[in-house]
Amino acid sequence: MSDKPLYTSTAALDPTASIAQTNKVLSNTYWLLGLTLAFSALSATISVAVGVPPMAGLVLMLVGFGLLFVVHKMADSAKGLPAIFAFTGVMGASIGPTLSFYLALENGPTIVLQALAGTALVFFSLSAYALTSKKDFSYLGGFLMTGLVIAVVAMIANIFLNIPALSLTLSAVVVMIMAGLILFDTSRIISGGETNYIRATVGLYLSIFNLFMHLLHLIAVFTGGDD
Repeated sequence: MSDKPLYTSTAALDPTASIAQTNKVLSNTYWLLGLTLAFSALSATISVAVGVPPMAGLVLMLVGFGLLFVVHKMADSAKGLPAIFAFTGVMGASIGPTLSFYLALENGPTIVLQALAGTALVFFSLSAYALTSKKDFSYLGGFLMTGLVIAVVAMIANIFLNIPALSLTLSAVVVMIMAGLILFDTSRIISGGETNYIRATVGLYLSIFNLFMHLLHLIAVFTGGDD
C-alpha cells in the first residue's frame, strides 16, 4: 500500500495558482483598506463638523465593537462589504470628539497632521518590509496578543487610577504592538494564512486606527499640547 497522502493541496499541485491567489487577496485587501480608511476619515470629519459630544462618541465606539462581530460573521458573503463600511464609518465618527479636543489646542491641527503622517509612515514602511523580505512573522502572534490583553487591562485600570505617566507608557506600548500586528497580518496574507480579504482588511484597519490614536496622544504630550 502506498504511503503517499490521499490529499494533495491545490498549492502543491499548482504553486503559480497559489501565488496568484495570494496576490489577489493582497490587492483586494489594500484596495478595500484604502476605501474604508477614506470613508472612516470622511465620517470623522463630519463628526467633528457637527460637534458630536463625548458621550455619543463612546456610544458609537461601543456600536463599532458590535459591528466588528457582524463583519467577521458576514466576511464570507457579499454582506461583508456593507458591514465593513458600516463598521469603519461608525469607528471614524466615534473619534470625532477626540479629534475636536486636539484640534482646539493651540497647535492642534499640526498635532493631528503629524499623527496622520506618522501613522502613514509606519504603515507603509512596515508593509513594504514585510512584502519585500517575505519573512514569516507568525511567531509574533502569541506575544502580541498577550501584550494587547495586558495593555487593555492596564488602560481600563488607569481610567480609575488616572496616572499620566502610565497613560503615556501605555500609548507607547500600544504603538509598538500595532506595529507588530501590521507585520504579523501582512505576513499572514503573504503566506496564505489569511485568504479572506475582508477579515484581512479589518485586522489592518484596527492596527492603523489604534496606531493613529496613540500616536496622537504621544505627539500631543511631547509637543506640550496635552499637558
